[in-house]
Amino acid sequence: MTDWGEELAEFLRKQPEVGAVRINAATHKVEVATIGEVDLAKLHHKLDETIAGIVSQLAGNEKPAMPRGFSITQQDGRTQISRDTCVTAEKMWLWRAFEWPEIDPVIEEHESEWQELTWFAGICGVCGISGFAAGMIWPEMVWVSRGLYLIGAIAGGWDAAKDSWANLKTLRLDIHFLMIAVALGAIFTGAWGEAVLLLFLFSASGAMEDYALDRTHRAVSSLLKSAPKRAIRLDESGQETEVDVEELAIEDLVRVRPGQAFPADGEISKGRSASDESTLTGEAVPVEKNIGDQVFSGTINLWGSVDFSVSKLPSESTLQKIIRLIQTAQKLRAPSERFTDKFGPGYTYTVIGASALMFLVLWLGFNLPAFENTDATRSAFYRAMTLMVVASPCALVLSIPSAILAAIAWGARHGILFRGGAAIEKLAAITAVALDKTGTLTTGELAVVGCESFPRGHEREVLELAYALESKSQHPIARAIVRHAKAEKVRELDLSEFESLTGKGLRGKLDGASVLLGRRELLESGPLADWAKKLPQAPAELSEVWVLGRDLVGRVLLQDQIREQSKGVLAALKAMGIRTIMLTGDRRHTAEKVAKELGLDEVRAGLSPEDKVAAVQEIRESGYRIAMVGDGVNDAPSLAAADVSVAMGARGSDAALEQAEIILMDDRIENFLSAQRLSRRAARVIKQNLTISLGVVVIMVVATLFGTVPLALGVGAHEGSTLIVCLNSLRLLFGRNA
Repeated sequence: MTDWGEELAEFLRKQPEVGAVRINAATHKVEVATIGEVDLAKLHHKLDETIAGIVSQLAGNEKPAMPRGFSITQQDGRTQISRDTCVTAEKMWLWRAFEWPEIDPVIEEHESEWQELTWFAGICGVCGISGFAAGMIWPEMVWVSRGLYLIGAIAGGWDAAKDSWANLKTLRLDIHFLMIAVALGAIFTGAWGEAVLLLFLFSASGAMEDYALDRTHRAVSSLLKSAPKRAIRLDESGQETEVDVEELAIEDLVRVRPGQAFPADGEISKGRSASDESTLTGEAVPVEKNIGDQVFSGTINLWGSVDFSVSKLPSESTLQKIIRLIQTAQKLRAPSERFTDKFGPGYTYTVIGASALMFLVLWLGFNLPAFENTDATRSAFYRAMTLMVVASPCALVLSIPSAILAAIAWGARHGILFRGGAAIEKLAAITAVALDKTGTLTTGELAVVGCESFPRGHEREVLELAYALESKSQHPIARAIVRHAKAEKVRELDLSEFESLTGKGLRGKLDGASVLLGRRELLESGPLADWAKKLPQAPAELSEVWVLGRDLVGRVLLQDQIREQSKGVLAALKAMGIRTIMLTGDRRHTAEKVAKELGLDEVRAGLSPEDKVAAVQEIRESGYRIAMVGDGVNDAPSLAAADVSVAMGARGSDAALEQAEIILMDDRIENFLSAQRLSRRAARVIKQNLTISLGVVVIMVVATLFGTVPLALGVGAHEGSTLIVCLNSLRLLFGRNA
């Protein structure tokens, strides 16, 4: 993850009027120590940008290492990062409180310029070709070809000139400045055609880069279009009222007609339909929805009119969580990406300095003409300009972020959310994966696998009584029994005096007789205690619910269902050389049975949350780089202890989702395999990009230092490598990674 200490130190570096920043992530308080006159609006904006990028990490307990010149103190939940200064200077600080920056649950629209840049590049190219042709046809009319070249140079260099001017105002130089400087230098030496060629390729590669970013942002922002703005709320009498989505509250009843999007997460209470959940999961097959099934904000109701009860506020819906996670991911950079960010500016100054030195050495040391080119000799200035072009790090700077953004976008479209580029890089390097059992390798939803009565022969009556009692409850066991009873089409009995026995079970009356449902303790603590002790125990892998009625005793047996995809995913991971380990709090017999069926390498059962953390740490100390996959609150500590933390998205607890660096939407365990393959592919693309960009720079720099390289060839090699890097990264966005 991004080193948030460095991020805040960088904020202080860029704001000389700020002496320190004090943050309390738990209470959402932020204070800034200012010195002298301050533009508060501008400062607030910059502070928002900084904290928004690191907000998901501020709650961590780890104290980051600080760059030289800055110090950090932590006390009573407050973290203060300040410049190293004297006590007298600190007394002059004026502390100002700012509002905690909200992570806006809407991704900023990417202002695409690729079409405009394409037009500029096209004009530049046409004018360049026309200028070359005019020079061949009318060699005596130099002004015609140079006029066309000038128009082409203006069109090709317009965008770079704008960026350079903006940077020069803040005394910064970048690659755009290098390109403009080289183009002007080439024109100054009479190489008009080569100057236009440079600007054409530079503007064309810029258009390609922006096109790649535009496709990436469009893939992600398509989620926004699925976020509904209005909802039809029902009152107690069933009267419909159209309201803003923000007005919905938990347990509100909402009606959704065919073709409309579900405005919040909830549970269907009336009607039957199917929903298109492809925006969240990437799964194109419609998902059937019946009473009791979960629906998610932003998914489309396909054919039936349904009513559902809101279970989460719209602002906390699955869709809005996804959008916030993606927004955070785009702000968090991978370690290698941060390296190129720091490397870029210094490298730019080095290239300018080296080019200036080369000019002086060739002119004064080797007596080459300073600016005048001849058929036999290229001037010192021309060669210095060539060095500046071939050494410019355009492709290098684009190598990593272009691949990371494309991978994040592909994942978002297919139900995999990466919380930043670091997660992609780290996942590619794992050698072991630890998985929780319930809710991860299994569905976490119980299913009825049997019904018994004592004496035998009354199994259906037992199921009828269980159905009558559990239809009043929303417990996972109740949902399983109700679902099974409906499938078996058992009778709906009318109970009276329904009552919930806290921690024990349910009670009601049927035809004046009491009916009980609950754990075995209900029988063992009542008048049937002696007889109940003789009843057979349920197999270790099954759960049981006992039913006691008039002249009737029985039980319903339930089992957590193994995910159909788990076995194939684990087999594929093992084929990739990744060790698979189950960490579960369940009994060993149950865990080993599941592990044997799925083919896991190792099982650790009966673990508390602390035991899971210790297990993860032990595996790491054995030399493995480990990813942890879980979904519950009890998994959050072990997620934090792993090298890479992965949470199941739909069922995952808020604690697990907050801790996770990767979210698998819709509880699709096969998405972990897709994420693993994507991360490995992204790592290969990054290595390829770096090899291409660095290789071209090294070869062309050596060739320029030891021989005469035409500027046109240098331009072609430089811009060509940039285009290749962009196109190579786009393969991640459009390729198949599953």
